Amino acid sequence: MRTDHAGAQRLTGQVPAPARTTTILSALRAQCIAAARWLASQMEKRRSRLALLEMTDEQLKDIGLSRGDAYSEFRRR
Repeated sequence: MRTDHAGAQRLTGQVPAPARTTTILSALRAQCIAAARWLASQMEKRRSRLALLEMTDEQLKDIGLSRGDAYSEFRRR
């Protein structure tokens, strides 16, 4: 029985992986990067909203917000 020459080369590492594998890995990498960016954005929003809660009523008044506005912003998803 004849062995598949290309298959044998792939098994020994002499031929690069098929383009499909590279495409799948590129897509997976892009999805991981997008997820990391989304997570960083969500964490930044949370830090900002926590900072609003830590402000005094006078500081909130300076930026045109009330304590209720700050609390409402904190509770947003």
